[in-house]
Amino acid sequence: MIEKVKGNFLHQAIRVNHAGEYGAICIYSGQKLILKKSSIINEIIEMEEQEKKHFHYFDEKIKEYNVRPTFLMPIWRVLGVSLGVATAVMGKKAAMACTAAVEEVIGEHYKEQVSHLEDGELKDTVSKFRDEELEHRNIAIEHDAENAPCYSALSLFIKTGCKVAIYLSKLI
Repeated sequence: MIEKVKGNFLHQAIRVNHAGEYGAICIYSGQKLILKKSSIINEIIEMEEQEKKHFHYFDEKIKEYNVRPTFLMPIWRVLGVSLGVATAVMGKKAAMACTAAVEEVIGEHYKEQVSHLEDGELKDTVSKFRDEELEHRNIAIEHDAENAPCYSALSLFIKTGCKVAIYLSKLI
């Protein structure tokens, strides 16, 4: 029974991380559409490139562990790009507020996973990715995320959406 629980946790962790990194890529893609001539475009591109590396890692783990990806990937694409576009239309600070909120939730999510993973390459990599996600959050804060219009409400809305996406991606 314990092996089945560990296997379920591992499969859920890989599935949700794969979906989350995909969602982050989609958010940054949406932001790039609007902010292509912005002073923060290079930071957005760099963060997106890092998310792509994370996604490719979990894409390999999906295959290695024979994990079914979430069926919600097409929905996460639409919602991710839409969130990226919407926050970018609100301005650079709102785009960075989006990044700060998403990356904070993902950092907490990865921290929780690290506490349950057995020592080894996967745990080390998730820990490294957690640090990189928190670095993205810090970059966003340095670019005035907390001065975005309606920051508290926007942040709460995005964090709640991320937590719902994590929950659903584990299951579906």
